Amino acid sequence: MNSLLLALPQEPADGVAGWAADLVDTLGGPGAGLAIALENLFPPLPSEVILPLTGFAAGQGVISPASAIFWTTLGSVAGAAALYWIGMLFGRERMHALWARLPLVRSSDLERTEAWFARHGTKAVLFGRMVPVFRSLISVPAGLERMPLPTFLGLTAVGSLAWNSALVMAGYWLGDQWDAVETYVGLLSKAVLILALAALALYVVVRVRPSNGRAQHRRTP
Repeated sequence: MNSLLLALPQEPADGVAGWAADLVDTLGGPGAGLAIALENLFPPLPSEVILPLTGFAAGQGVISPASAIFWTTLGSVAGAAALYWIGMLFGRERMHALWARLPLVRSSDLERTEAWFARHGTKAVLFGRMVPVFRSLISVPAGLERMPLPTFLGLTAVGSLAWNSALVMAGYWLGDQWDAVETYVGLLSKAVLILALAALALYVVVRVRPSNGRAQHRRTP
């Protein structure tokens, strides 16, 4: 078997890429699957590094492209299933109790969110697997709302297959330039995070402003 670590530039070989390359070198396809399963559980491990690197490994003959896609998709489903069970075990009652202690929120907000997920949860799980940042987080509300497990696993598998195939094959075709994928997907991740933070800031402003307005109105003689 060819060594993936020897094919990597020295600098990335010392970081996440080196860790993932060592797993693939040692375990082959299952190593890539394990890396992606951990990426689901610990989002700071970037799929935009691990998946293109796995594609690069396929281009180097360390594993086959089909094996790379199969094992990384299996790892995605395994990691998502763990988060689903965490959400299910935490439960709606605990979530409502925790929500009631949070500032600037009302129980009706959570109820509307639950109603939205009941209507659109299948699309959220399917397409959420292809959105940076949210691809891991979407598994928790699916567990909280007890989406049927076969449905969740099927949607997760299809969404993960699309995302993983795109990034693995990008790394396969780019060869030594596989790390360029991280740059572009990283920009997308930052854009998604900025939009989420902007939405959160807008939510806080909308919640605080009416409260301040009512307080000022009560003080007016």
